[in-house]
Amino acid sequence: MIDKEKAKMNMKKQWIKFGVVTALYLLFLLWVKSWLGLIVVPFIFDNYITKKIRWTWWKDAEGPVRFIMSWVDALVFALVAVYFINLFAFQNYVIPSSSLEKSLLTGDYLFVSKLSYGPRIPETPLTMPLTQHTLPIIHTKSYVEWPHWDYRRVKGLGHVKLNDIVVFNYPAGDTILTEDQFANSYYTMCYDFGTELYQAQNPNPVNPATLNRQGQLDYFNMIYNLGREYIVQNPVKYGMIDHRPTDRRENYVKRCVGLPGQTLQIKNRIVYLDGKPNKEPDNVQYFYYVKLKRDLPDDVLKDLGISMEDLGYLNQGGAMPLTKRAVNYLSHRKDLVASIHIVNDAVTGDLYPMNMVTGWTRDNYGPIWIPKKGATLKLTMDNIAIYERPIRVYEHNQLVVKNNRIYINGKPANSYTFKMDYYWMMGDNRHNSEDSRYWGFVPEDHIVGKPIFIWWSSDPDRHGFSGIRWNRLFRWVDNIK
Repeated sequence: MIDKEKAKMNMKKQWIKFGVVTALYLLFLLWVKSWLGLIVVPFIFDNYITKKIRWTWWKDAEGPVRFIMSWVDALVFALVAVYFINLFAFQNYVIPSSSLEKSLLTGDYLFVSKLSYGPRIPETPLTMPLTQHTLPIIHTKSYVEWPHWDYRRVKGLGHVKLNDIVVFNYPAGDTILTEDQFANSYYTMCYDFGTELYQAQNPNPVNPATLNRQGQLDYFNMIYNLGREYIVQNPVKYGMIDHRPTDRRENYVKRCVGLPGQTLQIKNRIVYLDGKPNKEPDNVQYFYYVKLKRDLPDDVLKDLGISMEDLGYLNQGGAMPLTKRAVNYLSHRKDLVASIHIVNDAVTGDLYPMNMVTGWTRDNYGPIWIPKKGATLKLTMDNIAIYERPIRVYEHNQLVVKNNRIYINGKPANSYTFKMDYYWMMGDNRHNSEDSRYWGFVPEDHIVGKPIFIWWSSDPDRHGFSGIRWNRLFRWVDNIK
């Protein structure tokens, strides 16, 4: 009698567990709007109620089988848990470069929330947890491209706001080279190699600035193809040309300085939105020519946040990135500094769009309208180079220009209605940041999440306890303006 009562009580507990787990699982399916997941419910029912499937058969085994399977079970559970947590809740991200300094520093580890903007349903769901695109050691793809799902984002806590610091997939990372050191430089290399080859082959090369828009598009298309052909012919040095799905591209972190539907222009380094100046970040940096009387003391370097990388730029070209605070301090230290002045209109690399002569520089750029979902843009020969990539690459249309006419999916087009929102991202280290000025718009399907706080920070220039930036631990990113 006692055993029956005990069994009855145990079954009641199992039904309660089944009800709670099933309810939570159904709420999850409702959130992600994927009722395909209902096929899992019978297995949940069996695990708690019928127990027809021996899920833990290895517990009845003896010897090494039981020991090995217990570890396999724990490992599989951990990997699955990490996979879903990283996918739908949060992930770790480390700042790899100085593009956001001195707001976020190289060596900052960020807690990035997927819930802030809404997690994406994975486009490539079959992937190894804790990897982005490549397996360590063996250096092969960490994901399987089939099945490939269309972009979809579930409802989050909010939307990208102006001046948010955002983690996103690198937009120009769709086509890559398999040789790691060149992976993210494919497009730039095509244009650079193509220009060199064209100039070497033609004693009197054409100046693209003298051509009309159709001529410029044809010229840069020729340059690009020359460079691409050169890369294809040298696979040992540069690797093979490959493609990455959106969610497998490198993660970047920048500040959003332009929202969908806004017109952005940079005038004398200041970002203007719809004609009004946007507030510069508190720790914005620009390159300054600095002539030193003697080496800067270590305490000054530490107080001003000047890194060995910054000093490296100074030693190479006589200029280094500085904040307004650092400039003000050094300007008054006549014992240390002989002269200091800003690098005017500094330009490095090719600006977006590469296939159009604009006369823009990274300090004086635009104006450029940022596409907005549902908004219709009139297409002309004067703006097609700017919007070709969003229309053709991000929104998957065929686009060609022939005889000064624009054709989309084989039909003449005078306008286009965008299917997604786009954003303009820039680093706070304005003269040392590869950002939207170089590769253009960031589509909404590339948005990964929002950094919430810095959970760890270590200075790459210092070691041991002295390298830990204690004052940055658990600092809220939203407080970094």
